[in-house]
Amino acid sequence: MNQVTGGLLPSPTSLWQASAAERPQPPVGGELELSGPWTLLLLGDGSPTRHLQLLTGHPVEVELIAMASEAAVSAGAPTEVAQLAEPLLRRQVWLTCGPQTLGWAESWWNQAEAEAHLQDRRLPIWRSLSAGRAELYREVDGLGQVQEPWLAERFGCEGPFWSRHYRFFRHGRALTVIREVFSPALERWLGPAQAGSDRKDSSIQ
Repeated sequence: MNQVTGGLLPSPTSLWQASAAERPQPPVGGELELSGPWTLLLLGDGSPTRHLQLLTGHPVEVELIAMASEAAVSAGAPTEVAQLAEPLLRRQVWLTCGPQTLGWAESWWNQAEAEAHLQDRRLPIWRSLSAGRAELYREVDGLGQVQEPWLAERFGCEGPFWSRHYRFFRHGRALTVIREVFSPALERWLGPAQAGSDRKDSSIQ
């Protein structure tokens, strides 16, 4: 497997995060109630790339940013990454549907697992792992909000941006840890992320 190196971005700055099993709380207090569609996107165990395709009517294209080995768990990585056997490899991609970039994702792998499962780096991870109809289990571990200028620039929207991370298991063993960040442009199809919000963003077309 050819590796793309030297271009890994730092993990986005976390504004707050919570366990997926808890009711999300923003850092300044007060309850934050996710709308139904955003709850399904962030906490559901379905394929986000499949959801994006169904919402937009466009196939999801994967734009590889970088894929490189790491000597140790990177700063800002989810705690679940420590459960993966070293040596580690980290992969980062943009997810686009037609002309719009609707997501950014990074994943951590044991290098041997990456060699076995990421033969075509242009494919979404779900398609790579489910080749041959292999059985998988997805467990959502946490969600929160992140902020980063390069995310705002690429999405064409101001943050903060909703984020989640989860693991894929096969036969009870974790294969990878994945973090996803979603563009506010998804409000075009899902409505506002916060229940009862009438937020309008002029950057969302």
